[in-house]
Amino acid sequence: MKKALLAILLIFSVLSASSQDTLRDPAKVKRNVKIVVGTELALYAVSMTGLYFAWYADYPQSNFHFYNDNGEWMQMDKIGHGVTSYLVGSFGYEMLRDAGLDEKRSIWLGGTLGLAFLTTVEVFDGFSSEWGFSWGDMAANTLGAGLFIGQQFLWHEQRITLKYSFHTTEFADYRPDVLGSNFLQQTIKDYNGQTYWASFNFKSLFLNKESKFPTWLNFAFGYGATGMTGGYENALEHNGKPIPYYDRKRQFYFSLDVDFTKIPTNNKVLKYTFKVLNIFKLPFPTLEYNTGNQWVWHWIYF
Repeated sequence: MKKALLAILLIFSVLSASSQDTLRDPAKVKRNVKIVVGTELALYAVSMTGLYFAWYADYPQSNFHFYNDNGEWMQMDKIGHGVTSYLVGSFGYEMLRDAGLDEKRSIWLGGTLGLAFLTTVEVFDGFSSEWGFSWGDMAANTLGAGLFIGQQFLWHEQRITLKYSFHTTEFADYRPDVLGSNFLQQTIKDYNGQTYWASFNFKSLFLNKESKFPTWLNFAFGYGATGMTGGYENALEHNGKPIPYYDRKRQFYFSLDVDFTKIPTNNKVLKYTFKVLNIFKLPFPTLEYNTGNQWVWHWIYF
């Protein structure tokens, strides 16, 4: 997750900007699908090459091997894998549909884009002596893609949307090499500040189409963790400086949310802006329960 998310967000923005509505003319559809698929393949090749030289080339290589990291970071990285696979798959689908490809092929070809991307990352991990191919990561990747594909086949819409939110924490100050030394790095590396959400569209799930309940209003359940300065256990010091003791806690959240994709608009720029915004959980008042047996109210939670 920490090695892939930045490149994936770049793919989101480029694909969102390059996709277009099209007349259902077979020649135009074929041309536009070639453009979208070609763009995806080019970005895939460039991002994978860049990822390899930016990250893996400086670490010793080994024979392909497996590594069980299921206990790290209180499973925050696993959930991150699933959410990333879901989000990339949803954008892959949208690009192909806007190019004019039929629903079924768009679901399978676009919906598995995130799974393909993250599987390549796992293969890179498998040949690196620092890490290894993780079946736990692959299971999370598959579940994320499966959630998108299953909903699209069942309902032809996403009634349950996976999202991400982030806030800075004090923990990165103690281990900037692991948790990030600046804001951008911390959004990827600091699991203490990340929250992953399942955002449920109330009207689509529980009400009929004639209901006046706002189509865009969701309720959301989130998962996070805090108090972590190491993957399996907390570090006692960093570069000779002691690190305070922290209780490692799981956090569970309930909040409201907005499904931006259900806000009607005919403006193409606004349409794709809403799609990108829908990656992120909108800050709202939030109720938290954590494994320290504490209930915490947040007037606004990021």
